[in-house]
Amino acid sequence: MTHARRRLQRIARLAAVGGLLCGGLMITDAVASEPSAPRGDAGSTSGNNDVGARLVSELGVSRTAGSWIGSDGRQVVAVTDADAAAEVKRTGARAKVVRYSMRQLRTATETLSEAPRVPGTAWAMDYASNKVVVQADSTVSATDWSRMSDVAKGIGGFVQMHRTTGSFTTRVNAAEPILSGDGRCSAGFNVTNGQNNFILTAGHCGPVGTSWFTGTRGAQQVGATTESRFPGTDFALIQYQSGQAAGGTNIVNVGDGQGVQITAAADPFVGQQVFRSGSTTGLRSGRVTGLNATVNYPEGTVTGLVETTVCAEPGDSGGPLFAQGLALGVTSGGNGDCTSGGTTYFQPVTKAMAALGVSLTGTAAPADGNRAGQAPLNPAAEPSAAAGADTPLVPGQANGPATVSGIVSPRALAPGLVVIAVSLVGLIATRSIWSAQDRRRYRMRYSQSWS
Repeated sequence: MTHARRRLQRIARLAAVGGLLCGGLMITDAVASEPSAPRGDAGSTSGNNDVGARLVSELGVSRTAGSWIGSDGRQVVAVTDADAAAEVKRTGARAKVVRYSMRQLRTATETLSEAPRVPGTAWAMDYASNKVVVQADSTVSATDWSRMSDVAKGIGGFVQMHRTTGSFTTRVNAAEPILSGDGRCSAGFNVTNGQNNFILTAGHCGPVGTSWFTGTRGAQQVGATTESRFPGTDFALIQYQSGQAAGGTNIVNVGDGQGVQITAAADPFVGQQVFRSGSTTGLRSGRVTGLNATVNYPEGTVTGLVETTVCAEPGDSGGPLFAQGLALGVTSGGNGDCTSGGTTYFQPVTKAMAALGVSLTGTAAPADGNRAGQAPLNPAAEPSAAAGADTPLVPGQANGPATVSGIVSPRALAPGLVVIAVSLVGLIATRSIWSAQDRRRYRMRYSQSWS
């Protein structure tokens, strides 16, 4: 009997220890499977993207037609001849032989830009289809549509005309709302010129001199617009009321008290998964579908924009586009909404900062798009700046620092933690039960020895 109990005791202890090990492995797996960068994002594909950009640069505009991230996460480079394809394959990237070169695609967009301007149209190079896609919204008349179609036919069959619903508009009316007498926009990123502190936002939000307020009723003055460039480009600087530079962190509000710490600025690439946050629709995600896009808003034409599948609505203007802790752009405009979907365009942040002579606060990132570091989505960090009128606006918090959640979701850790807890309880209970039985057996022997 004694040997049987001991064997049972050993089995129970081994089962409890095995449960602890299993729970630990479950937690490890949860952490490993919680991606710091979604597939195709800056964190997981930056190396591949660097290879693609280098190949396009080395092979030239006559032998390549752009690069992008495929659905499998691999870099794809469009090339025009077999030798170029072989060179691409030697680097580990995937080559796609196409008919039209980057030079031809660029010439097509230049021809479209030289044609009479039609508000409600937009175009961008679609690397994957090796075409230039022209979109015309619902405001474009049949006459203008026919005229644009004639221009497209004159360029060649690789210019594709496409009718879209809704209308291309700027999104006045990211993450944090900023209010003026003319409407509402979203704060983009905190930037500095080394002497003064600013909010980088969209230029169409307001001209120079526009006063901006924040808070639930717009009672707290933030500052005023000191530079605004629109149309042509679409970016502006709102100088904080105190004008003093501060080295606080750059936090983007993503809702529910969570934020993303921005550590550097970079240029987006086609196929990249990106995130946008705005004061109207909150956090949304999508992918980059085109670069150097042109949009003919009713107010004027803006060029050099980033085309994405991320949705946006009025009030999201100026809000941040980011991925994996990298500032990518500020919301310019688009069509559709976050119910039916649509296309949204962004002003690249690196070009805006270079033109304005500013850099992100709280980072050592240069304004030329080189990465100085990356931060995961929802890092365990907290802004340390004190609240006040001269404090850089922290998205998600009107009067002070925002609390940012950890990188790994508690829901993902829950199963492993439950297994560990049950195993610990079982181990303790098993030990207690057998300890009590051992004490009883000892008392029985002791009492018998003195009987």
